[in-house]
Amino acid sequence: MDAVRNHTLKCLLRFIASLFLAMFLFGCATTEFYMDGNVYDFIVKNASGEKGPLRVYRGKVLLIVNTASKCGFTPQYAGLQRLYEKYKDSGFVVLAFPCNQFASQEPGDDESIQTFCELNYGVTFPVFAKTAVNGEDADPLFKFLKSAKPGFLTKSVKWNFTKFLIDRAGKPVARYSPMTSPKKLEGAIRKLLASEPAP
Repeated sequence: MDAVRNHTLKCLLRFIASLFLAMFLFGCATTEFYMDGNVYDFIVKNASGEKGPLRVYRGKVLLIVNTASKCGFTPQYAGLQRLYEKYKDSGFVVLAFPCNQFASQEPGDDESIQTFCELNYGVTFPVFAKTAVNGEDADPLFKFLKSAKPGFLTKSVKWNFTKFLIDRAGKPVARYSPMTSPKKLEGAIRKLLASEPAP
């Protein structure tokens, strides 16, 4: 019985090791594809349906967040707005991308989302069109972000209000879980703002 148990345990450990190796190799390969990229390479759609390049934010520190209006983390909009108001004159911008992929917690259209953000949280930072962040239809921007800064165990965005911090050169430098409040990001934001803008 002990021999069978030991054999089963060894097989299980080998399987787990193989799984983690595969995840690591896949992650390295995908990250390498984007290694020299930055967020300025991407085109995004605003709430009016117009497409434009993120290079308009060149030289700024960015916080890119997938958001939702009917989520337990939705009150983080208030904290994001406070960060934006406090540091926007120093070159900081929050970019919100509403997403309906998590328990359908962003069911409204782009116009109603804009109204919700403005009326309930006084949001003045850019809120873009509804965006897919996972799956085959994921926006290329979020594919890039997930490859540059994978999450725990998998690259997938786990829930609403996952946050990606971008330096002045357009490079992702950190990823924060939905449970990380905007206020806890202040130190990292100040550090990036203290750096010289990219030429």
